[in-house]
Parts: sequence; C-alpha cells; structure tokens
Amino acid sequence: MNKYTEIASRLRELREASDYSVEELAEYLGIDPQTYSLYEKDGKDIPISIIYEISNKFKVDFNEIVTGTPARLNTYHIIRRGQGRPVNRNPEYHFEDLAYKYTNKIMQPLLVTLEPEEKKAQLITHSGQEFNIVLEGTVVITLGDKEFVLEEGDSIYFNPTIPHGQHCGGKTKARFLTVIAE
Repeated sequence: MNKYTEIASRLRELREASDYSVEELAEYLGIDPQTYSLYEKDGKDIPISIIYEISNKFKVDFNEIVTGTPARLNTYHIIRRGQGRPVNRNPEYHFEDLAYKYTNKIMQPLLVTLEPEEKKAQLITHSGQEFNIVLEGTVVITLGDKEFVLEEGDSIYFNPTIPHGQHCGGKTKARFLTVIAE
C-alpha cells in the first residue's frame, strides 16, 4: 500500500465501523456516490476538505486519518469546532498537494489564535504550500496586495512565496488551523 491507498483504507474502515453506506456518506458530503467510491478506492484525488469534513463527522483526528497517527499537539478538540459547517471546497486541493516531501506525511497542523487588534498583519514569505481553515471567528488573510476575509468553516490554499499574513478581522479572538508543506 502507498500513502494514498492507506488514506483510502482508513476512510473505508471509518465509514464501515460507523455503519454508513457509501451512498449515505456521499449524501452527507453533498457529492456523487461514484466520486466518493473512487476516493475510497485509491485516495489520491480526494480533496483535503473532504477529509476534514469526514474527520468532523466521525469525530476522528484529521491527522490520524491522513498519517495513521494522532496529532502530536492537542489540536483534536479544536479541529472539531467546525462541526456541521461546510468547508469551501476546491477540487484541485488534494492530499498530494500537502504531502511533506521528506517523510511522505502531512506536517503537523498548527493552531493559531489571533487576538483582536487594530494593526495589520506582518507579511512574511516561505517555501512550500500553505492551507488555512478558519475554526472560529473572522480571519483576514493578506496575500500580496489583496485581502481575503474568511469566516468559520472557510479555507484558503496558496503559495506562501507570495508575501502573506493573517490578522483577526472581528472584535473577538479568531482561530485557524494551518498546514504547511515544504
């Protein structure tokens, strides 16, 4: 088995252990059952947002589905906060986009908490690819000279060689999960 078929196998086992049919889970996810069957067959083309939604549905650690081991940091309960909220899906964002080249595993998700502040984000750059999903509050993502306002459940995927930063966009703290692949 390769890393993709291992993910597919974990998804299939999770669905079966929860007594869900392919059709029932596909309906919950709002996708075609044949498409979902293909995800469980080889895992390669599954969008990362679908994995996230399944982790919420069955209350399983996202990192455990992807790598086979629970997250090293205590992020599990925070990751689950978006239960029931649809994630913005882009079918072009797959697990392979976030595969960490040196270990063939997703890098450890990092939970970021932003306090409400008046100042703008400090812009940085780094190599790789970055995926952010907002778990609580409003996060303003600055990419170069553009700003994107993301609410709970929204996600964004971008090339972090573009100057970027994040700041709280509301009057209460915001949290987002970031996964960076080298």
